[in-house]
Amino acid sequence: MLNQMVDEKPNVWVVDDDASTRSCLSDFLTSKGFEVQCLNSGEHVLARLESAQRPSLLILDIRMPGVDGLEVLAEMQRLGRRIPAIMLSCVTQVNTVVKAMRLGATDYLLKPLNDQELELAVERALEQSGSAAEVAEEETKIAFPSSNTRMRQIRTICDHVARADVPVLILGESGVGKEVVARYIHAQSERQEPFVKVNCAAIPADLLESELFGHERGAFTGAMREKPGKFELAGEGTLLLDEISEMNPVLQAKLLHVLQDGEYSRLGGTCVLRSHARILATTNKPLQSLVASGSFREDLYFRLNVITIEIPPLRERPEDIIPLCRWFVEKYRAKYKSSVEQLPSQLEQAFL
Repeated sequence: MLNQMVDEKPNVWVVDDDASTRSCLSDFLTSKGFEVQCLNSGEHVLARLESAQRPSLLILDIRMPGVDGLEVLAEMQRLGRRIPAIMLSCVTQVNTVVKAMRLGATDYLLKPLNDQELELAVERALEQSGSAAEVAEEETKIAFPSSNTRMRQIRTICDHVARADVPVLILGESGVGKEVVARYIHAQSERQEPFVKVNCAAIPADLLESELFGHERGAFTGAMREKPGKFELAGEGTLLLDEISEMNPVLQAKLLHVLQDGEYSRLGGTCVLRSHARILATTNKPLQSLVASGSFREDLYFRLNVITIEIPPLRERPEDIIPLCRWFVEKYRAKYKSSVEQLPSQLEQAFL
């Protein structure tokens, strides 16, 4: 899978004080078509970040002499450097995992490394690098370049509710920009902790509970170690429940409990944890119809439906088409080193 993703040979920095780990990772990543640079300390990472082109991905050991992996993440966060990072460790410490994720890590792997787990982690990190991590800042800039009256009204609503600790339900067809609006709300909220997204449609129903709430070791077959859930990783940040209409009724009941009381437990656990995350939810389906048919809990719908934003599709705001085309041309022209400076006027008119 990774070979298919490597078009521009992303540059990966492998950072570990153990030479054998560096060598194994370098061999694996090179065989997948990556450019790899090996560093043996956190100090070297921070020094190179000042002088070299930033990498596509960091694979970073948690425990190193001197500046450790968490300190590297903290310094990158302070400097505003958004680089996907996979953290490595010899032991599972949930508090450390949570801290690393809140500092911006995209994944956490245990040594000795499993090739399949490593491959999946790298794939996820690169997807974030190419989407959420890379464009989160830029998307907040283009979330509302619109001259459309409805979009301007939506921006005003977002600005007003961004700092309020209430759920927001974002509706609209696939592709209208629901996640862009969610990220804009998070950015305007000035919350210091992360924006965490869960795609309820992409995760099998039997795994979604563990993904959201975490699990204890032995909670189910294959749960070899405890794992924090997305609520825990979001901390006091923002949790986006994407395509919430796909959540099954049993999990809807557990989510309702969190929204009502702010409390939950990991799967297989007895300890009660508190959630302070702000909840945003999106769907491309009519929730009221699903409530009427019994597919979606009415009480959960009312808990989520505090603020509702419905985003119109692009066909209902044609005045936005050409400005967006020009913005994307400018963005991807630089990324792919294209000589195209603008679309032909005939092509722009064809979009209309």
